[in-house]
Amino acid sequence: MKRKEEFLEFLTKSTLGAFTLVVGLIFPFTTLLVLVWESLPAIERFGVLDFLTGRTWDPVAEVFGALPALFGTLLVTFIASLIALPVSVGIAIFIAELSPDKLKPIFSTATELLGAIPSIIYGMWGLFVIAPLMADYVEPFLQETLGRVPLIGKLFEGAPTGVDALTSGFILSVMIIPFMSAIVKDSFEMTPALLKEAGYGLGATKWEVVKNIIIPYSLPGIVGGMVLSVGRALGETMAVAFLTGNVHQIPLSLLEPLTTITVSIANEFTEADTDIYLSSLYYLALILFVMSFGLLMLAKFLILERLGKRWGTKNA
Repeated sequence: MKRKEEFLEFLTKSTLGAFTLVVGLIFPFTTLLVLVWESLPAIERFGVLDFLTGRTWDPVAEVFGALPALFGTLLVTFIASLIALPVSVGIAIFIAELSPDKLKPIFSTATELLGAIPSIIYGMWGLFVIAPLMADYVEPFLQETLGRVPLIGKLFEGAPTGVDALTSGFILSVMIIPFMSAIVKDSFEMTPALLKEAGYGLGATKWEVVKNIIIPYSLPGIVGGMVLSVGRALGETMAVAFLTGNVHQIPLSLLEPLTTITVSIANEFTEADTDIYLSSLYYLALILFVMSFGLLMLAKFLILERLGKRWGTKNA
């Protein structure tokens, strides 16, 4: 009986270890090798720096540059993060600290259900509902208000069509809010009750406890939620494919169409009729892979660990 239990334990550990090895090491490494191999023709022809800084994407002339797609990816992700972060923190504060106990599961589940909606639904909703509202009401309002402010007004020049960087960033922010708010809420709920009670015992208000105790203590979780959500936003395709316009240009205004790495790959992969065209798309995928992997590594080893040690020492 004992030998049977030992064998089952060994079998379980070996199976789980093999799955971990495949998923955590072999699969990402194999993916990287495939992307590098398929990108070699484009790497040999355009190099690294010229491809990253190239602004021309011309399949007919077989001249390809990644800067417009790279810039569009970073711009849309930045807009989405800028909108999602304060909203997610506000949702987490309400659910964790302000909501009645009976309603917390309802609000929490309702927010998390947004993450179960397929990304293509977000894209269609954005195209048929949000884009007309942005074109008819929101963007003209922004042009009449912020558009008159020096320097800032440059960001709102152009014809308001709703198919632009601003709408793409907004839709993407709605998509990543459930993930970010869930992580931030869990971080808030991990704050020791003793710390909060000590704050209230000193006469602090609810807002002062949140601002001076809960948020500082949960800062690593907030940063982690933001980084993981940004990683998801970088690789999102269908939620923004309907709204970017797929124009290979560097937008000078938030109201201009643009493209992203994922949108370019999704829209042009079946049209790639030459080896260098296909290789350039693989090159874009390789850049996105390195960006996403680098972001997660940065979050793990530079941000989360340092903040965790800092705030862990401070709160000890």
